[in-house]
Amino acid sequence: MQTKMTAAVLYGKEDLRMETVEVPQIGAGDILVRVKAALTCGTDVKVFRRGYHARMIVPPALFGHELAGDVVKIGDGVTKFKVGDRVVAANSAPCGECYFCIRDNENLCEDLLFNNGAYAEYLRIPSRIVEKNTYHIPPHVSYQDAALVEPLACVIRGVEEAGIKRGDSVAVMGLGPIGLMFVRFAKVMGARVIAIGRRKSQTDRAYATGADEVIINSDGTDVVGAVRDLTSGYGVDVAIEAVGIPETWEQIVRMVRRGGTVNFFGGCPNESRVSLDTSLLHYSEITCVASFHHTPRNIGRALQAVFRGEVSASGFVNRVEPLSNLLEVMKYLMSHNGHMKTAIVP
Repeated sequence: MQTKMTAAVLYGKEDLRMETVEVPQIGAGDILVRVKAALTCGTDVKVFRRGYHARMIVPPALFGHELAGDVVKIGDGVTKFKVGDRVVAANSAPCGECYFCIRDNENLCEDLLFNNGAYAEYLRIPSRIVEKNTYHIPPHVSYQDAALVEPLACVIRGVEEAGIKRGDSVAVMGLGPIGLMFVRFAKVMGARVIAIGRRKSQTDRAYATGADEVIINSDGTDVVGAVRDLTSGYGVDVAIEAVGIPETWEQIVRMVRRGGTVNFFGGCPNESRVSLDTSLLHYSEITCVASFHHTPRNIGRALQAVFRGEVSASGFVNRVEPLSNLLEVMKYLMSHNGHMKTAIVP
C-alpha cells in the first residue's frame, strides 16, 4: 500500500493547501478508510473563511468531515469491519461517561472526540468513532448518499427538539443545504412546510424538495405577515431559523403561533447578541430551543432515512469536483450563502 497521499491542509484564514503527506498510521481499534466521496459543508466554508473552529479544528490541520469510503486497513481488535467494507463514519463520538452523556446530552459531551481530514485520499477513523459511530453502507446506497448522513443527523436533532409532528405547519427560514434538509425531513414527518429564501433559485429547490408554499424574502417583504397570511393569521406551529444571523433570530420568533416553538438552528458569529420581546415570549408561551451537532442515535435515524430513500444526495449536491480543485470550490462557496453541496472525489 502507498505511504504518501494528497490531502487538504488548513493553515489559517483562507489558507488551504494541497499537500503530499504521510498516509495516517492506525492503532488498535482504528480503521483506515479510502475516501470515495467527501461533501462540502457550510461549517467547512466558515472554517475556511475564519481559519479555525474553536471546537473542531485548530490549524495547521487536515480538513473536511462529511465522508464515505472503503475500509483498506483495520487495527488490532476490530471485529465490526473488514477490509473492503463500504462504510460511513460520523465526525465525532461522545465518551458515554461524563456529566452530559449520562443525561442523554451526548452532543454536549465534555470529551467529544472530533475527526477531520475527509478532503484526502485516506482518513484514519479513531477507535472510539469506529466503536460508536461508524456504519456499513448497504449495496443500494451510493457514497454521496451515505456521506449526507452527518449533516442530516444534525437536522434530525433539530426536528426532534422542535417537536415537529404530523399535521404541524412549519416555517423554514434559510434555504441552503441545511434549510432544504429541514424542508425535506419535515415533509417526511408529515408537516405542511413553508420555505423562506432570498432567491427564486432557492425557493424552486424548496418546492422540488417538498415545500408546500414558498416566500421570497426580498428587500421590503413582510415575511412575518406573509407567514401569518398563509396560516389564517395565527402563525406556524414550528419555525426553524437556518440562516445564522441575529436579525433573523429576532424575526423568526414573530412567525409562530401562541404556544408555538422556535428552533434557533443557525449559528451566529461569536459574540452576537439578540433582542427578543419578553412579553411576546411570556404571554404567548413561545418555546425557544437551539440545537447543536448530533448524537449516535441521531446518526442512526439519519442512516435509516437515507437507506429508505427518504433523503438522497441528488437534492443537495449539484457538483462533483476532484480533490485538486478544492481551493477553487471553497472560494466559490464563499461568494454567497445558499450554495448547494459539492462532492469532492479524491
